[in-house]
Amino acid sequence: MEYKVNLKIYEGPMDLLIDLIKKNEVDIYDIPIHLITSQFLEYISDANKINMDLTSDFIVMASTLLEIKSKMLLPKVKIEEDEDEEEDPRFELVQKILEYERYKEVSEKLRESEIYELKAFYKLQDDFSTIDELDFLKNCNVDSLFKTMKKIIERSSRKVQVSEIYSDDFPLEKANEIIVKKLQRDRKFLFSDLIGDYAFVDEIISYFLAILELVRVGEIIVRQTDYFDDIEVLRRESVEG
Repeated sequence: MEYKVNLKIYEGPMDLLIDLIKKNEVDIYDIPIHLITSQFLEYISDANKINMDLTSDFIVMASTLLEIKSKMLLPKVKIEEDEDEEEDPRFELVQKILEYERYKEVSEKLRESEIYELKAFYKLQDDFSTIDELDFLKNCNVDSLFKTMKKIIERSSRKVQVSEIYSDDFPLEKANEIIVKKLQRDRKFLFSDLIGDYAFVDEIISYFLAILELVRVGEIIVRQTDYFDDIEVLRRESVEG
């Protein structure tokens, strides 16, 4: 008669041992060695019956359990008051189990992180080695550009009554497109030429943000002779050439 048995496959003897402890719902600090050893040996026996390949680690663990079991069966020697209490034969095994569980927990977290990283996409860092210390900001800084824009908005506000004339939305994409086309034609221009005499605040801001973005990606250079002076916008090739 053919012998049939379904056995769970374990990565190693420690996984089998921990599984037996959990199935029997016993305290890991008070392992019933007789019961766990019997079940461990039964697993090895069943594995041999179905020709399941087990590593030598399972045999080593079985030997360790039998050794602990034999020590537990020995009569306890009465200890004098001034002598240290005899160490529990299971202590070293318990420490190994706890250490292995910590290792498995860390391994699982690393595996989850690896899966997460495999699903992520990263943009390669842009190469700015050819740009010398942000030379596209010639004699400019964010503070001076902001103050200049503020002055331009104040001048534009005095030229027109906003309550009488209304502006359509002026998106950043539109401002960007106008700047690029103007540079293709003129190579350089002043910011005041771009906005004209009667510009709305939303237009000025959109133009200003579009210029900052083009500066950031290295397509244009802006220059300013002095604080609050008009901003000169240049196509980068025209300066490098």
